[in-house]
Amino acid sequence: MFVLRCRHRGVLFPLSCATALLALLAFPVLAAAPLTLQQAAALAVVHAPLVQAGHAREEAAHADRNRAGRWPDPRLVFGVQNLPVQGPGAFSTAADSMTMRTVGFSQEIPSAAALAAERAGARAGESAAHAETEQARLNARQAAAAAWVSLWAAEQARDQIEGLERQNALAIVAAKARLAGGTGSAADALAARAAQAELANRLDLADADIASARAALARWIGNEAASADLAASPDFARLPVTDARLLQAPDQQAPLLDWESREDRAEAALQSARASKHPDWSVDFNYGARAPGLPAMVMLLVGVRLPLFPAHREDQDILARRADLDAVRAERENARRAQVEAVQRLLATWQGYGRQVRRDRDTLLALAADRSAAALAAYRGGASLQPWLEARRDEISTRLDYVGALKAWGDTWAQLAYLLPEYAQ
Repeated sequence: MFVLRCRHRGVLFPLSCATALLALLAFPVLAAAPLTLQQAAALAVVHAPLVQAGHAREEAAHADRNRAGRWPDPRLVFGVQNLPVQGPGAFSTAADSMTMRTVGFSQEIPSAAALAAERAGARAGESAAHAETEQARLNARQAAAAAWVSLWAAEQARDQIEGLERQNALAIVAAKARLAGGTGSAADALAARAAQAELANRLDLADADIASARAALARWIGNEAASADLAASPDFARLPVTDARLLQAPDQQAPLLDWESREDRAEAALQSARASKHPDWSVDFNYGARAPGLPAMVMLLVGVRLPLFPAHREDQDILARRADLDAVRAERENARRAQVEAVQRLLATWQGYGRQVRRDRDTLLALAADRSAAALAAYRGGASLQPWLEARRDEISTRLDYVGALKAWGDTWAQLAYLLPEYAQ
């Protein structure tokens, strides 16, 4: 995969070509060209605040890793020792031969095992920050794709309703002609006009749905890009990845991306517990200057922590951290199984909606349209208007059901298509 590296506050972050490069190159011409679903998903990664927050957390975690596993800073100590506070020489540094002005330093020396455990914890923290960024990127792509599908479906719904206006106009003309010829009734003419008003109400509602869906898309890609016309939808009958690939790679999907870092953190905690059985050291050095004519003195102290009762302290900590690690591993396996189940359910839903869309498009829409046309022709020939009103109502319901199935089909397609980070189209 082509990789573009972007600098953010002095730190390099990898961005896939599908997200950064496509979005940055395509954005200036979005206003003139139709907006594709893939462009919307790519732009969402650039605009998403949570992705930028993830970059900042990665920078912080990288800095934490750089400072991990190092000795603590030494301490400078200075003062006066053995200073008399009573008698004629009180508070005089020259009154007693034992009085000294001292200066020195103290250094804590953690064990090598403790430093290694600290570095392991920092690496796990950096991995967790990267996983959060990847999750935010995948979630932004999925959300933008779903918003694009919602806007596209809202426009499809309006087109379906608008397609009935001509037939409604013919019904009104026929009702007026029959009323003028003495073979119709005023009730039929009023019913035809009421049907037209109902259709206008549905169109207004469809316009409101389009505006609402466009606002939802603008949240992810900005107002300027969201105001562009939409391009044709992708082929929802084909996924860019195979079913087998989706089912075999649950750990690379957004819900499971952070589990590896959780396990790494638990392992680092266990490593730190084991390191507690290795003693830490300390070194103290002081130089003392006494009164003139008296020799100076130095003090060197070496300290070591003594884990005298490991069975009651360190061993219990190790047991607890090992149990935590076992729990995280079991929870990760449970999450992996749940994700595989979720993908299987999504695949079944996507396939089911695909069959429904094809059946609606190839059969039910045509039957509903033929029924309405036949009922209207019969009315123009002298039959009752009621069969046409019922057929038209059923046709509206069939068309809207078709659009609803289209939207659900597109939603499940988007969820599956953007589950894995390598998808780019």
